[in-house]
Amino acid sequence: MSEGVRDSFSAGLGIFPLGIALGLLIMQAGLPWWLAPALSLSAFAGSLELLLVGMMASVTPLAAVALTVLVVNFRHVFYAFNFPLHLVKQPAAKVYAVYAMIDEAYAVNASLPEHERSAPRLLAMQIACETYWVGGGLLGVALGAALPAPVKGLEFALCALFTVLTLDAFCSRKELPSLLLAGASVTIALFLTPAVAMFTVLLLFVGLLLARHFATARKAADA
Repeated sequence: MSEGVRDSFSAGLGIFPLGIALGLLIMQAGLPWWLAPALSLSAFAGSLELLLVGMMASVTPLAAVALTVLVVNFRHVFYAFNFPLHLVKQPAAKVYAVYAMIDEAYAVNASLPEHERSAPRLLAMQIACETYWVGGGLLGVALGAALPAPVKGLEFALCALFTVLTLDAFCSRKELPSLLLAGASVTIALFLTPAVAMFTVLLLFVGLLLARHFATARKAADA
C-alpha cells in the first residue's frame, strides 16, 4: 500500500495545484464554495470539472453540458481496455477503481512493470490522487475567499498538466508513432472542424490507432 502512495507523488505534483486552481475558479466565478468538494467527490474528473465551472457560471444549456461530458470523458472507455481492473477482486473496490480511473492514475500505472502491479498498490495510488484533488480544491476555496483580486491564467493549469502527462508517457513508453498520430489528429481537426475540434480529434485519433493496430497485427501475421 505504501508503494501505491509513493507512486502517486509524481502525479500529485500536478493534481494538487490543479485542485487549487479549481477552488479558485469556483470562488472567482461567484459559485458556492461547497461546489469544489461536491464536484470532486461526485465526478472526480479534473478536466471536466474545470469546464463545468465555466458552464455553470454562464448557465449553459443542459444539452450542451451533456454533450461536453460525453466528448471530454469518452477517452476513459479506451483506458479500460488495458487498465488492470482484473487485479481488484472485491466488488466495492472494483467499483471505486473504475470511478477513480483518471488520466493520472492511468499514466502512473502504465509506467509500472506488469509484475509490480497489484490491487492494494493500485487502490492506494488512486485514493492518494483523490485526496490531493479534494484537498487542493478546499485550499483553493480558502485562498479564493482570502485574495482581494482574481488570479488570471488559471485555465492554463489544465493544459500544462496534460502536456506533462503526454511527455511522461512518451519518455517511459517511447511511443513516437502514437504521439505523431495524436499530433496529426489535432492538426487536421483544427483545420477542418475548428468549431468542434475536440470531438473530431477523438474520432480521428481512435480511427488512426485502430488502423495502426490492424496494420501491425497483419504485419506480424505475415511474418
